[in-house]
Amino acid sequence: MATSVDEVADGIYRISTSVTIPDGPGGFTFNQYLVTDEEPLLFHTGPRRMFSLVREAVSRVLPVERLRYIGLSHFEADECGSLNEWLAVAPAAVPVCGRIAALVSVNDVADRPARALGDGEALSLGTHSVRWLDTPHLPHAWECGLLLETRTRTLLCGDLFTQGGTDHPPLTESDILEPSEAFRAPMDYFAHAKNTRGMLERLASEKPATLACMHGSAWRGDGARLLRALADALDRDQGPAGVA
Repeated sequence: MATSVDEVADGIYRISTSVTIPDGPGGFTFNQYLVTDEEPLLFHTGPRRMFSLVREAVSRVLPVERLRYIGLSHFEADECGSLNEWLAVAPAAVPVCGRIAALVSVNDVADRPARALGDGEALSLGTHSVRWLDTPHLPHAWECGLLLETRTRTLLCGDLFTQGGTDHPPLTESDILEPSEAFRAPMDYFAHAKNTRGMLERLASEKPATLACMHGSAWRGDGARLLRALADALDRDQGPAGVA
């Protein structure tokens, strides 16, 4: 495994570890995003067994004990598998998640209570600010939500636009919809909620300039256009009756 660190927006770093998953999708990347500021935030922890790799990578940017927030989109190993390890090395840090995640999982599992954010609630990190957006079942898990960094218009978009393989530049302006849809096709991980298009339209209305994907390259460009294209692809997948 190899871990790289690259700045993909002003003060926002992609930390990426390439792996091979036997009997799985083959080559794959696990990305975390570090927002550097007065109160730094790490979004996604990576699986527990990657903790030492990710910790070393974060330390290239700032002392890990400075971390103030450890964020997650939903409760899953690559989102928060090493949450308690991070809380142990960053004594001032607390988990950040949506209210449902805090209620059903995080406040029981985590060694410190979560800073639970309501839909649309902002959290100041200093010069950066993030805003929580509830996205239940998009792409999966009823507690799912995403963070928008409002100064750089960076959408920390979790499992949206997941790209398989390991040969990815840190940041791209090339198409990521086609490869992410090709990856989704054989093992569809979207919940296909009835209001998926409405949630994607809400994300598009925020006009993100960078999409910080959890797997594969981060992407720069017209995020609204790309999110609407994803909504169209999902509509086609479900068919005219709205049933897959």
